[in-house]
Parts: sequence; structure tokens; C-alpha cells
Amino acid sequence: MKYMVMMHAGANATEELASWSQDDVKHMIGYMRDFNAELAEAGEFVDGQGLAFPEDAKFVRVRPDGEVTVTDGPFAEAKEFLMGFWILDVVSEERVIELAKRISLAPGKGGEPVHQEVEIRPIGEEPPV
Repeated sequence: MKYMVMMHAGANATEELASWSQDDVKHMIGYMRDFNAELAEAGEFVDGQGLAFPEDAKFVRVRPDGEVTVTDGPFAEAKEFLMGFWILDVVSEERVIELAKRISLAPGKGGEPVHQEVEIRPIGEEPPV
């Protein structure tokens, strides 16, 4: 079964990450690279990417009258944002939960686990034609 696994970050994540040392950043990136390599070796990794900060996001909307609006993100009331994602093909929900726990425990500042919230969502399958 395929799942999208999403790592969320709080509204203050930009400032928080700015306080990390270069070694902390390298440690986190190394952890994620090793994790992705392990998933690929197990045949569970489909895709995964870290995302730019919300300041670089754009929201596009076509209104019923045809007017197109493009606005910078995030919305002022946003309290968190999507930091990165994985598309995984695993045998069970239990397995994807096990993997999500490891993502939540990725090393952060000073090597301490980030305890970041991780969302898992099954990928819907196309109905038969």
C-alpha cells in the first residue's frame, strides 16, 4: 500500500533552524540520506523531497469569473507548514507508522530528536474503469 508521509514544522521553524550549527544541519541531512537509502534498499522508497520554506510558496487560484490570483504564502493564520514528504510503498499501516516514528526522532539541534509531527495518509487508488 502506498502512503504519503509528511513532515510538518511549526510557524517558528525558520528561526529555529537558523539557530542550528552547521554540524547539526549536516547531522540531520545525513540521517535523512541514510534513512532514504535504507528505504530504497528495502524497496519501500518511491520518492521524497525536502521543501523550501513557506516564504517561497505561491498560491494560485482561478475564481469562478476566470480571474486568476497568485499570492505569496503562507496565509497569515498558518501555524505550521509542510517541510518535506516521502511517498512510500509498504506492506502495512503498522510499517508506515514504524517509519514515521523514526522520522519524528530525526536529530535536531545538539543531536536531540526533533519530535516533529509526521502525518501519514494512504494514497487513494484510481477506481476501476
